[in-house]
Amino acid sequence: MIKRCILILGILGIFSRSLCADVLTPVKWKYSIEKTNDGNCNLRFQADIDPNWHMYSQHNPANGPIPTSFHFNPTADYELMGNVNELSRVEVKHDDSFNLDLNLFSQEAIFVQKIRIKNTKTFSITGTIEFMCCDNHRCLPPKEEDFSFTVQPSVSAIKLGSQVSKGENALKTQPVVPETTLNNETAPTTTEMKSENNLQAGASSEALKTRTGGLKGSIWGFILYAFLWGLAGVLTPCVYPMIPMTVSFFMRNEQKQTKGILKGILFGLSIVFIYTLIGLLVSLSIIGSNFGNVLSSHWIPNLLFFLMFFVFALSFLGMFELVLPTSVVNAADKHAEKGGVFGVFFMALTLIVVSFSCTGPIVGKILIEASQGIAARPIAGMFGYSLAFALPFTLFALFPSLLKKLPKSGGWLNSVKVFMAFILLAFSLKFLLAIDTTHHYNILTRELYLSIWIVLAIILGFYLLGKIKFNHDSDLPHVGALRLILVIIVFSFAVYLVPGLTGAPLNSISSLIPPPSRNTVDNPGNNASTMLTSNVCETPKYSDFLQLPHGLQGYFDLQQGLDCAHKLNKPIFLDIKGHTCSNCKEMEATIFSDPRVVDKLRKDFIIIALYVDDATRLPENEWKKSTYDGKIKKSMGALNLDYEISMFKTNTQPLYAILYTNGKTVNTPLEFNLDVNAFLTFLDDGNRKFNQGK
Repeated sequence: MIKRCILILGILGIFSRSLCADVLTPVKWKYSIEKTNDGNCNLRFQADIDPNWHMYSQHNPANGPIPTSFHFNPTADYELMGNVNELSRVEVKHDDSFNLDLNLFSQEAIFVQKIRIKNTKTFSITGTIEFMCCDNHRCLPPKEEDFSFTVQPSVSAIKLGSQVSKGENALKTQPVVPETTLNNETAPTTTEMKSENNLQAGASSEALKTRTGGLKGSIWGFILYAFLWGLAGVLTPCVYPMIPMTVSFFMRNEQKQTKGILKGILFGLSIVFIYTLIGLLVSLSIIGSNFGNVLSSHWIPNLLFFLMFFVFALSFLGMFELVLPTSVVNAADKHAEKGGVFGVFFMALTLIVVSFSCTGPIVGKILIEASQGIAARPIAGMFGYSLAFALPFTLFALFPSLLKKLPKSGGWLNSVKVFMAFILLAFSLKFLLAIDTTHHYNILTRELYLSIWIVLAIILGFYLLGKIKFNHDSDLPHVGALRLILVIIVFSFAVYLVPGLTGAPLNSISSLIPPPSRNTVDNPGNNASTMLTSNVCETPKYSDFLQLPHGLQGYFDLQQGLDCAHKLNKPIFLDIKGHTCSNCKEMEATIFSDPRVVDKLRKDFIIIALYVDDATRLPENEWKKSTYDGKIKKSMGALNLDYEISMFKTNTQPLYAILYTNGKTVNTPLEFNLDVNAFLTFLDDGNRKFNQGK
């Protein structure tokens, strides 16, 4: 038993360590003041650089790494005399990544700025240093280091000593972001990212999220979402009949009722443990920056998921019976007969194995959605699901008298199974849609997709009325109140879908369906002025198969958008999204449809939309080698995803950022947030800071 505990703790330790990364601080700054013979002062900046690291000079070619630069907050107490001088020896080395000869410093870099003192009283000089450092294998993001000097004019010479700046302490809580690799753009400075952006390499961002809407947004919301699916799993024909049988077995074979109750509780805890362990194993397998994106956009997993859901649906409709190999069931059942603690555990395992033919698609759905978030989501999802799944067994073990009130099994269970079959058929189209959109086949259009859903809803409605019967269905002498309510809901849903065929936005389900076609006006709230397009300098690349929502125009290539922003001197609204991203579609339908948002985006920003899952293959001269994982990025989506990871230290979508024309972030990026006022504040704040920094 001790060995098992040590093994589990070891696995958890590896898991936790894999989510953490060392924060590197290879450059440490010291400051001092030296009085000159003419009564003025020299501000001395000394950078101590760790072995094998180097920092770039102030003077380097364009399109290279970020040069070191100094910004002084001007006051009436002093004025700068000339530029910052470099006292240390500059090394010149050729960098293959940039294909440039670069000026850099190793071990130590000393800079001096001469100032003219204009005050006889003590005053402070403050500002920031922006610098970038690399070693032979990696680069850290550009960093802004705050500095402060206290000048006492009456003192002949002042030594501040080896005082470490406050900015160095701040660095310890900041993420280490690899150098961006797309079009040589710059990464955000650490002071521009809030401390809650402490995201680890290869893991998705959770602290950055400002999600306020949607059940699945937060980790607790996802647990509740999985819990509701667990309740649905209990109502399947493979599980529901097992409740009274299992609880009665515990109570009947124990002389003391207390022991039966304890075994019932242990049975429920075993279910939670087994499913949570599955979540842990999935979490350990998905740690990696690209797993969720591959799972949601690559054609192979999407085709496999479609086939799985389609086959389960046909089985639920009675075409055939899905069962696991008898040897697997017998092996679990054999251990369950031994009794004791391990007997109860294997009895729970037997239930999970036997019920897989009904619960498999539910578990699969939760794990698929969990894999596209942070690495802990599969654990949270399986915990929430198993909690609901185990609840009735534990509840009836504690209060066995409630078994008498439990509805008896019957034909209604098969109706539940058929109902789930229609849900699976509708949901399976999502996987075909992912293949269609990422590869631009344009086969599964919005009109075709909605037509299939409408037909499925109508057939389901007639089934619930008893007009259509499948295998194992019993006669329906009358329609009960619950069935009638479901019929009304299903037919109402079919009617709701019909306007979507002609371009209605269908905001409530926008995350599940294809976006409106290019020529469809999908925002009835817009007037003529708001439907005008954004400023563009030239025809956007890829605009023949990519489009922005609600009549907006922008770019789908980062460099092209940056060039236009520089030309027009406008801030950039960066929209990192995915064809298969449900939250992206929900944001566009809910937030981007607001006329105020459309108007601000059109008037104030250059829009750049980057799809991280687009399979369009780039010409060889546009391929990029990632400094993040060292792989060559050959498709549009892979290149954009690599840029997002390198720039923002996250691989989740949607991600919205306001950028300067040089590609640096203006304010803190925003993720999924259904609060339109918060989104408008984000846009206004970015636009204001951009104009202040011109």
